[in-house]
Amino acid sequence: MVEFAAAYAAGCAPGPIVVGHDGRVSAPVFVPAVLAGVAATGRDPLLVGAVATPTLGRLVRDQGAVGGIQISASHNPPKYNGLKFFQPEGMVLSADMGRTVLDRLRRRDFGWVAWDALGRIRTLEDPDAAHLKQVLKIVDVEAIRRRKFVVALDSCHGAGGRMGSALLRALGCSPVVLGGLPDGRYDHPPEPTEANLRSFAAIVPATGSVVGFAQDPDADRLALVDETGRYIGEELTLALAALRRLPRAKGPVVLNLSTSRVTEDLARQFGCPVLRTPVGEIHVVERMRAESAVLGGEGNGGVIDPRVGFVRDSFVAMALVLDLLAETGEPLSQLVGRLPSYAMVKDQYPLDQGGPEAVAALWDRMSAAFPEATADRRDGLRLDWPDRWAHVRASNTEPIVRVIAEAPDPASARDLADRLGRWVTATGVPG
Repeated sequence: MVEFAAAYAAGCAPGPIVVGHDGRVSAPVFVPAVLAGVAATGRDPLLVGAVATPTLGRLVRDQGAVGGIQISASHNPPKYNGLKFFQPEGMVLSADMGRTVLDRLRRRDFGWVAWDALGRIRTLEDPDAAHLKQVLKIVDVEAIRRRKFVVALDSCHGAGGRMGSALLRALGCSPVVLGGLPDGRYDHPPEPTEANLRSFAAIVPATGSVVGFAQDPDADRLALVDETGRYIGEELTLALAALRRLPRAKGPVVLNLSTSRVTEDLARQFGCPVLRTPVGEIHVVERMRAESAVLGGEGNGGVIDPRVGFVRDSFVAMALVLDLLAETGEPLSQLVGRLPSYAMVKDQYPLDQGGPEAVAALWDRMSAAFPEATADRRDGLRLDWPDRWAHVRASNTEPIVRVIAEAPDPASARDLADRLGRWVTATGVPG
C-alpha cells in the first residue's frame, strides 16, 4: 500500500494530496501506510478521516489539492479494502492515468525524497462543510423544511452517516439512522440490494418514514425504499433525480450503456438529449464535461450533478428526492408508479472462451444473430430494439460475462437474457 500510494503521488504535481477513508475495520492499518507513501514522495498529505467518496472529490477541488486518495472497497465485503485515486479536478483517474500509475508501480519508480524534503501531514477539521453547503444550494430548503419529513437512513456503518444525518437535519427532517457510526461493523452485507435490505425495508413504514435511503459504505451509491416498505432499488434513484432536475434545466443527460431506459425516456420527455458511454464513472464524467451535461450517472444508484461535483453522490440523490417529494406532495410510491415501466434482469456467466479475440468474435456472432437490433460495440455489445435492450460485456475485474436485459415485462426481459446467455455458455443458440 505504501508503494501504490507513492506510485500515484509521484506522478502528481507538488502540493497537498487529500487522504480519506470509508468506515472499514482495516482503515487504521491502511491510513498510516498511505500517509507514509505520500509523504515519502515530498507531497503533503491532508488527512480528512472518514468521509464519503463524493466528499473527498469535492475536497480535492475546494482545497486546491493536486490529487486525492480514498481508502475504500466501496460495496464489497468487509474483508476487502483498496484505493481510489483522484484528479485535481475532483474526479477519479481516467483509464490511461490508471495505467500510468500501474506502470510506475511495476518499474518501482516511487520518487522517494531525502529526509529533509518529506511531506508534512496535516488534518482538516469539519471536512463535510463545503460539500454539505453545495448540496443544500441545489434544492428548495424551506419547502422541504415545511414538510417535516421523517426519513430512514441506513449508512451501513460506512462513511456517509455523519453527513447524511447532517443533511437531513439541515433540511428539517427527523432522521432515523441505522449504521451511522463509521466503524465497518456491518449489520448486513454492504451492497444495498433488495436481499440485503429486507430488515431496513420493514423499518421504513414502522417508523412512519416517507422514504428509506440506503447508502453503500463509501456513500457514492443510493438505493431507495418507499413509504410502504417496498424496495425501489438503485436503478430508479437516477430516474427520480432526473424527474426533479430536468423540468428546470434543459441540456444533455449522460448515462452508461447498462443504465435503465427509464431515465432516458424521462430525459426525452423533457426535451433533453441522451448520451450513452461505456460502463465506468469516469466515462460518464468525461462525456458530461465535454457536453456540458446537466445530469449524469449510472444505474447503480450513482447520481452525478455537476453543480456539486463530478463523483457519484448519494447526498445529491437524497436531496433531489426529498425536493421532489416536497414539491409534488405525493408519496414516493405514487411517483414511482408513474415512471416508465420496465423489467430488468442481470445475469453473469463464467468466461471460458479464451482471450480478447475470442470475446470479440462472440460479440460478432451475437450481433449477427440479431440484425434487426442496433448494435453498440464500445463496451462489449449493446443491442437496442424499440422497446427493449440488452448489454453483454466482460467484467473488468472478474473472469465473468455480465448479461443485462431490460424489456416492458419480466417474462420478456428474462427470455432475452436467457437467449443471450445461451450464446455465452455455448449451450445453444437463440431461436
